[in-house]
Amino acid sequence: MSLLSIIVPCYNEEESIIAFYDEFISVYTSSIIDYNSEIKYELILVNDGSKDNTLKLLKELAFKDENVKYISFSRNFGKESALYAGLKNSSGDYIAVMDADLQDPPNLLPKMIIALDREDYDIVATRRVSREGEPPIRSFFARTFYKLFNRISKVELVDGARDYRLMTRQVVDAILDLSEYNRFSKGIFSWVGFNTKWLEYANIERASGETSWSFWGLFKYAIEGVMAFTTVPLVISTVLGILISIISFLYLIYIVLSTILFGNDVQGWASTVSIMILLGGIQLFSIGVLGQYLGKTYIETKHRPIYITKETNIEKE
Repeated sequence: MSLLSIIVPCYNEEESIIAFYDEFISVYTSSIIDYNSEIKYELILVNDGSKDNTLKLLKELAFKDENVKYISFSRNFGKESALYAGLKNSSGDYIAVMDADLQDPPNLLPKMIIALDREDYDIVATRRVSREGEPPIRSFFARTFYKLFNRISKVELVDGARDYRLMTRQVVDAILDLSEYNRFSKGIFSWVGFNTKWLEYANIERASGETSWSFWGLFKYAIEGVMAFTTVPLVISTVLGILISIISFLYLIYIVLSTILFGNDVQGWASTVSIMILLGGIQLFSIGVLGQYLGKTYIETKHRPIYITKETNIEKE
């Protein structure tokens, strides 16, 4: 007998969580059981400090279905913390992570299970091959991020990759060994390695409600990812400093020789001020990059918990 753990982070998902549950149960009873009747499931719903009736609905589902488990945080800790909490509290032989908005179609789960059972894979992950319904400017920056990240990091991210994936117990245990506070799951999934199969599908819009991810939120998340898996920004700051120092030194020699040999007075206060402003901006940029890394290190040294559970129906062993 095998256990399938489904981990679903929930933040203000009162409009979609029931639809998600119904869709999952439909797929489970019509496809997964048909493939292997000995596969049982546990649905781990993580309430990430929702401000609506999400927690109430999670409790109702848990009351109706003993296979539904819920974890409710003391406040909003973010999706990364919710994913970690779900993985940490999962007991399955197969573990899947997916969103509650039905943009991660549950009907792919049977294909994922079959791939892990019959093929030599440890992970079956998904990626979108289209971004229909997404604002063009957001799609542009998303593709740019993937290209930039893959150029400056040794960890490779697949363009369009979703967090939606099915993993073996061995993979999840490896992920849980990476207990850093500042988490970037897409990078962590890639960093741990293992054989991965990719399933492609066209973009699916949310079943209901609106995404909690703003453009600024995604931008900060992208910065988190870059800082977590590469130190190239520090190298860029160093190289800029060296190049500007060399150019400044050569220009100083030019000014001195020009004045001695030709008696030319140095003119152009406007250009001088512009150069000073440019150099000041580069210095602030370099200090900012260094500050970001220093700040991440500072937070990690505090060893604060990744999340705090306020209530749950999961019994501790």
